Amino acid sequence: MEAVSFFIYSLVSIFTIVNPIGGLITFISLSSGMSESRRREIAKRAVMVACSLAVLFALAGELILRFFGVTVDSLRVAGGILLFIVALHMVYARVSPERMTDEEVREASTREDVSIFPIAMPLLTGPGTITTVIVLIRTGRALELKLATMFAIVLVFALTYVVFRFAERINRILGVTGSLLVSRIMGLLLGSIAVNFIAVGIWNIYKSMH
Repeated sequence: MEAVSFFIYSLVSIFTIVNPIGGLITFISLSSGMSESRRREIAKRAVMVACSLAVLFALAGELILRFFGVTVDSLRVAGGILLFIVALHMVYARVSPERMTDEEVREASTREDVSIFPIAMPLLTGPGTITTVIVLIRTGRALELKLATMFAIVLVFALTYVVFRFAERINRILGVTGSLLVSRIMGLLLGSIAVNFIAVGIWNIYKSMH
């Protein structure tokens, strides 16, 4: 039962920070003028690369933290602050610089292949996603909890591919108002997750000092 609860928590956390609905407009604009088959190819490659990066950082997270001498609670606090900033941008319906800067958008408009940069990274797997998967994989100490996190990562990116695959159709159904509403709701969820990261991190740091 604990594994199921942790899987749901991981799924919501990762889906919220990856935010494929929020990335719909960016994906559509970057792939405008492409044929349907080319757009499908871009979506498939972008999601596969983004998912591979997320899994890689989840697996190597422990080594990365040890190499830099950083505790998972320090990462929780720093990552929580970053996620909270992203959440504020989502609530106010603005593109977060953590996901893509104006310079990256301009550079992407001149590229023929936008699948790896900027869609896979930083749009889908940016600093926020990397922080989230590392914290989650370290939070679930039991093997079944780590496997639940891995399954959540794969499922989120599978759903992301579906969203990008039918991007035009979903965008027509949601419209601008619907997209903004979804983005704001996910921003509130992400803000709650960020506050939890910060609170748990600060509390654990405080306990370790006493």
